[in-house]
Amino acid sequence: MSIVMRTLKPVRQKRSVRRKEILSRWQLYLFLLLPLVYIIVFAYVPMAGLQLAFKKFSPRLGIWGSPWVGLDQFTKFFKSYMFERVLKNTIRVSLYSLIAGFPIPIIFALLLNSMRNYKFKRSIQMITYIPHFISTVVLVGMVLQMINPRIGLFGMLYRALAGSDLPNLIGMPKAFSHLYVWSGVWQGLGWGSIIYISALASVDSELHEAAEIDGASRFQRVRFIDFPSILPTATIMLILNSGQIMNVGFEKVFLMQNGLNLRASEVISTYVYKVGIASSTQDFSYATAIGLFNSAINFALICLVNSFSKRVSDNRLW
Repeated sequence: MSIVMRTLKPVRQKRSVRRKEILSRWQLYLFLLLPLVYIIVFAYVPMAGLQLAFKKFSPRLGIWGSPWVGLDQFTKFFKSYMFERVLKNTIRVSLYSLIAGFPIPIIFALLLNSMRNYKFKRSIQMITYIPHFISTVVLVGMVLQMINPRIGLFGMLYRALAGSDLPNLIGMPKAFSHLYVWSGVWQGLGWGSIIYISALASVDSELHEAAEIDGASRFQRVRFIDFPSILPTATIMLILNSGQIMNVGFEKVFLMQNGLNLRASEVISTYVYKVGIASSTQDFSYATAIGLFNSAINFALICLVNSFSKRVSDNRLW
């Protein structure tokens, strides 16, 4: 009995100390409470609806009363003629966005950091930040106006140089991914470089001074001091971005979509919307199954990239 009491005494003391620490910092825990409630209400509670992917939803019976059908909804999607098309389009647009959009902000941040003229540097930063604050609707409208064969700036330049009208790019399936990706690169270039510019600001200036004394050129200092300094940040960003490979932005794709480019622009997010909401025969269970399949692929990808990063370097999310 005495042994048990001696074992329990330190545990009780630790609990008492922890309780006192919590009470002494109750304001911080109060701040933490609000985001926790937000996450629980808007992120975890809706997960109960995922059971629809394994049921045949009936509005009369509701989510909890609808009959279970196992993996039938997933099988239906895999056998659908749209499966191959939406999967290919989603992977193509997502990978293209990642390959084109990930390294450019890093290169831009390195170039910006190596500039000596402070005012010029700040001006470029501000100009490149502005597109991020343009709404998706306005951005797509600007793109459509720019590539208009008759009144668009790009259309008029093409006519002046080539002597013929610009083809209808927004109606060409081959041009859709290029328009989507490069308009996104233009919009996110400045904003995406902020985190790398912040990382570069923490680089010790004595390293650059020592390299200058040793005769290192500006390019060598960027290569051997600046780039290794932001490499851990870039690795974490790559892991996070890899978890969003299958999440092509619904709004922008939907706004750029039309009957002519549908063959290349139909991705999983737009297909889920059409099946689940826009269709006259709304199939909530089928749409939930497709969305769950998409999320499962994203989860597998982020685990894979994180595991790979863990093996080749010390940078990982968990």
